[in-house]
Amino acid sequence: MSIPALAWRYLWSRPLAALLNLLLLTLGLGSITFVLLVGHQVERSFQRDLAGIDLVVGAKGSPLQLILAGVFHIDVPTGNIPLAEARSLAARSEVAQMIPLSLGDSYQGFRIVGTTTDYLRHYEARLAQGAEWRAPLQAVAGAQAAARAGLAVGSRFVGSHGLGGGGHAHGDTPYEVSGVLAPCGCVLDRLILTSSESVWRVHDKALAVEEEDRQAVEESREITVALIRYRTPLAAVSFPRWVNTHTEMQAAAPAIEVTRLLRLLGVGSEVLQGVGAVLLLTAALSVFIALWTAVRERRADLAMLRMLGAPPMRVAALLSAEALWLGVIASVLGLFVGHGLTGLIGSILEQRQSLPLTGWLWVPAEALVPLAALATAVVAALVPVLGAYRLDVTELLNAR
Repeated sequence: MSIPALAWRYLWSRPLAALLNLLLLTLGLGSITFVLLVGHQVERSFQRDLAGIDLVVGAKGSPLQLILAGVFHIDVPTGNIPLAEARSLAARSEVAQMIPLSLGDSYQGFRIVGTTTDYLRHYEARLAQGAEWRAPLQAVAGAQAAARAGLAVGSRFVGSHGLGGGGHAHGDTPYEVSGVLAPCGCVLDRLILTSSESVWRVHDKALAVEEEDRQAVEESREITVALIRYRTPLAAVSFPRWVNTHTEMQAAAPAIEVTRLLRLLGVGSEVLQGVGAVLLLTAALSVFIALWTAVRERRADLAMLRMLGAPPMRVAALLSAEALWLGVIASVLGLFVGHGLTGLIGSILEQRQSLPLTGWLWVPAEALVPLAALATAVVAALVPVLGAYRLDVTELLNAR
C-alpha cells in the first residue's frame, strides 16, 4: 500500500480526533479567508465608487456620514442645502464639475435619486434597455434595483417618503421607467435615478397646494449633496476650508474620510485575523498531540514496518503524509467556509441595498490559505515525525 493511502487509513482510524483537528483548522482558515475576501471587495468598492469625486458638500454634521450617504448611499443624509448656494460653488474657479443629488424617497427599499445625466456619465453607465429620462417623472433603474423591484421599460411605480421604504406614498405623482442600466458593479446598480425636477415636483405637490405656496417652494429649492470635481489638484488645499468657514455648508474630502473608515474596519479585520491565528495555533497543538499519541500507540506497527524493510525515512514520511492530509482537507473546507460566509453576508447586505459582497470571487491572497494550512500541519508534525524516524526497532522488539 502506498504511503498516502496508508496515511489516510491511519488518519481515520481515530475519527473523533481527526474531526476535531479538521474543525479547528477549518475555522481558522475560514476566518482568514473571510477577512481577505471582505477586505478586498470593500476596498475595491470604495475605490470604484469614489473615483473622480474630490469633494462632497452637504449640510453640517458628520463628514463620514456625508460621504456614506452621498457617495455610497448606505447612510441617512445630514440634511439639505440650498440649491442657490450649491450653484454658487459650481461657479467658482476651483470647480470643474458639480453633480447635485436630491434624496429622500425610495421604492421597495431602493433609493430614488434626483440628479443630472452627468451622474450617469461619471460612472460611465450604459443602458441595457430604453433611454435616459427626458421629462419629469421619468426614471432610469439600476440593474439590481430593476431586477429586485421588477422594473422594466414602461413600468410605473410610486415612490414613498423615506430611504428605507414604508413611508407615505406619493400616489399622485407616479414615475415611469424610461430605461434600465446595464450592471456596472458600482453604486448605480442599486439606485433609481431621475431628474432633480422630478423629485422637486413630487414634493411640491405634497407641500404646496396654493400657487403662492408653490412659488415660495420654487424659490427655496434644495438638494441633499453636491459631488464636486476639482479643476486642479491645488484646489484641495484651500477649497474645503473655504466652504467650511465661509458658508453654512460642510465639505468632506472622501479620500480622508474613507481612509479613516478603512482604518476602523482594519481594526476589526485584524481582530478577526487574530482569532483565526489563535485557532490555527490551537489546531497545530491539537495535531501535534494527536500525532505524538499516534506514534506511541503505533510503536508496534512502526516496528513491523521497519522489520519488513521500510527505511526510517519511509516511516517518518508516513506520519508526515497524515499531517499533510489534514492540511489539504482543511484547506478545501476553510476556503469553502470563507466563501460561503462571505456569500451569506453578501445576500444579507443585498437585502438591505448595502455594499455588494459576493462569495463567487477569488482573491490572489487566498493562495496563502493552503500554504498556511500545510505549514501548520508540517510544523505540528515535526517532533512526532522526528520521534518516528528515531525509533529503535531492537529496543521495541526486546520490550515485547
